[in-house]
Amino acid sequence: FKGERALHYMAHLKIMAAAQPFLSGAISKTVNMPEGATVDDIMNTYVEGWRMGLKSIAIYREGSKRSAPLNTRKTKDMGTVVPTGRDDAGTNADTLQNRIIELEDELTTLRNQLDRPVRHRMPDTRKSMTHRFEIAGHEGYITVGLYEDEQPGELFITMSKEGSTIGGLMDTVGTLTSIALQYGVPLESLVKKFAYQRFEPSGFTKNSDIRHATSITDYVFRWLACQFIKGYKEATSPNRGQPDLPLKEIVEIEKKALNRPVTDLARTGDKQVIDVITDNLPNPAERTSTADHSGNGNGHNDRVMVALGSIFMGITCSVCGSDKVIRAGACGVCTECGTSQGCS
Repeated sequence: FKGERALHYMAHLKIMAAAQPFLSGAISKTVNMPEGATVDDIMNTYVEGWRMGLKSIAIYREGSKRSAPLNTRKTKDMGTVVPTGRDDAGTNADTLQNRIIELEDELTTLRNQLDRPVRHRMPDTRKSMTHRFEIAGHEGYITVGLYEDEQPGELFITMSKEGSTIGGLMDTVGTLTSIALQYGVPLESLVKKFAYQRFEPSGFTKNSDIRHATSITDYVFRWLACQFIKGYKEATSPNRGQPDLPLKEIVEIEKKALNRPVTDLARTGDKQVIDVITDNLPNPAERTSTADHSGNGNGHNDRVMVALGSIFMGITCSVCGSDKVIRAGACGVCTECGTSQGCS
């Protein structure tokens, strides 16, 4: 259709108009219009066809389809289309399509990066705090590195006995905790998971806020909670308006018993505890008998625990899990952590 002497699209109409009077039906002939044809050109073509008496017109505008078996553009050898100014629209469409694909790939990459946890490493120079602790003769140090907002970002647990098994385990716990904190794991979640873990060594401590630890891990995470979780210390400390130790309650019972006017006081469990603590057994025979039953050479301390065993309430402490809960007035008091139980 495109050559050195190409026909104008109106010539197509004139050819059909010459043959139309001799035909009863419409002529199946496509009117090929250039790519630059406007809406007015197409409208005028239809109007002229109507005036010429044509029964139908099939108009095709160059470039209106993605591909066509025929075209009105020059081609090189092997059929490659020669780029012209009219190809700009198609080229721009391909460029936009490629750009859309690139942006979609970038968006997918960003989504994958957002799904990954981000580690916030500690600065090279940072503040820290060190705490010394001792549990059942095992001495150690807790060192906590702090971010600029005074929140913990790393934990080091150093035991006094280098090379010991428990020292290696505590190093591992400190490293795992540091990585968890730097990846954004809340300290509250770590405390809930590791506080009150029970294994040896365990026992009493010199910390007035954590008087008894069921393990070194228990002590470390409860101490972290007391330092960095608001309200934890006030809610769990034995010093929250309660007696310092259960023995003070027992001393009060002793004072009341000594002030009673009754001479032959019945030997209840409470009175037996008082006698053992004050080493005030009625006669030397009972004193010797109690000492013989201790059997481990601890003497006075063992007699105290034997006497306490006779007045244990048989319930479990809600804080440390110990079953050594004695009655103190209307409440029960845990002899290991000092927590009141079942007040009424």
